[in-house]
Amino acid sequence: MAVMKVKGLRRRWLINTVGVITAVGLVCVFGITAAFAAYYYSAMESDMRYRARTTTDFFADYQNLNYNDYYQSCITYAQTFEDKNNIELQFISTQGDLVASSYGQWSVEVLTTSEIAEAIATRGIRSFKGASPQTGERIMAVSSPMIYKNGEVIGVLRYVTSTRIMDMQIVYIALICLFALAIVVAIVLLSSNYFIRSILNPLREVIEKAKLITGGSYGIQIQKQYDDEIGELTDAINEMSLKINENEKMQTDFISSLSHELRTPLTAITGWSETLLGSDNLDKDTRRGMKIIHRETMRLTEMVVELLDFTRIQDGRMTLNIELADIRSEFEDTVFMYGSRLQQDGIDLIYNENDDDIPEISCDPKRMRQVFLNILDNAAKHGGEGKRIEASICLEEGQVVVRIRDFGSGIPEDELPLVKKKFYKGSSKARGSGIGLAVCDEIVQMHGGTLTLDNAPDGGTLVTVTLPQSR
Repeated sequence: MAVMKVKGLRRRWLINTVGVITAVGLVCVFGITAAFAAYYYSAMESDMRYRARTTTDFFADYQNLNYNDYYQSCITYAQTFEDKNNIELQFISTQGDLVASSYGQWSVEVLTTSEIAEAIATRGIRSFKGASPQTGERIMAVSSPMIYKNGEVIGVLRYVTSTRIMDMQIVYIALICLFALAIVVAIVLLSSNYFIRSILNPLREVIEKAKLITGGSYGIQIQKQYDDEIGELTDAINEMSLKINENEKMQTDFISSLSHELRTPLTAITGWSETLLGSDNLDKDTRRGMKIIHRETMRLTEMVVELLDFTRIQDGRMTLNIELADIRSEFEDTVFMYGSRLQQDGIDLIYNENDDDIPEISCDPKRMRQVFLNILDNAAKHGGEGKRIEASICLEEGQVVVRIRDFGSGIPEDELPLVKKKFYKGSSKARGSGIGLAVCDEIVQMHGGTLTLDNAPDGGTLVTVTLPQSR
């Protein structure tokens, strides 16, 4: 059977409240039980001491008798003892032999409880509590010395009784106290359950909604249930969510507007740079400068496209034109096209071919080429110092798996969970907007797949794109 683990505030409450109540209650139970035990034992001992003193004083009147008559009077008194059903009266010699008993049957038996010798030695009343050496039963005994007329101690008068009934009463009192403590703890648990739930349930909703806000669901609101500290926390998070949503919307609108404004001049610059490069009237330095202008304009155009895609994703306007496509051909075309560009920078793009029969899958070919191209571009920018990039596509367990690996310095371990976040560039000094991977990750997720980044065992970064074979 599964055991529910108590954790969080409920666990702290159980420890700090119920735990303390239980601990204090147990101390009280122990104290009450000890007090009753001390009272009962003290009362019993006082009664037995009183009996012993009274009986010893009674036998003081028989001091004129000889030894035989004296002992005979002890035997007679023991035989006629009225309270023999509750307590035993014994007469014991100085050697510890049982001379007479109110139980009516006795023999020469040596009794060895400590209070007998103490009573003889001190000539005073002494008591004993503990297990009987003869039977092992818990007993209480009181011994009073019997002093003859010549001042000689000739024996001991001893009252002894079992403490079993009294011990049972003490145990019964302890059980009653424990039962009362259990009722108190149960009442505390039941009465506080509503209070704890009134805290934990709203707090749990606050935590869930806060996680959604952290995940990007800006503007979401938490229902306020109480006008207390949790209600104030709810109001603060709701206000924060609205302000973040407003800021995000302003940022998205600004990026979208700026991107559209940039496209017109960039298109003109690209067109005129291509026109000028097609002329034969340019000298060497001018042509070189125009090539730089054209290359940088194309790079800016790519960044603008990324920004536009990002704003579409933020607004939920990103759509896919799904069709059956040969994903292997799309990937190979991208690799071979980009490979020629990398050769100009001295980077080898190696395509690891295989014989896997990869069927056509439902996807947006244009968007997937965008993903492949962006990953290859990142590998060149961030891992280009390794001068080699490896790419492959295969079919694994009914899924299409694309792997692109560079042989650069890799990604710091603390940055791996963050590299797909928007505008995150980490410690990399490469140029870029920091949103390319965020856009790629969103496109792959819209296809029902996953995009992961890991550090390769022998160095470099390994990017893996997994796409379902069928949707």
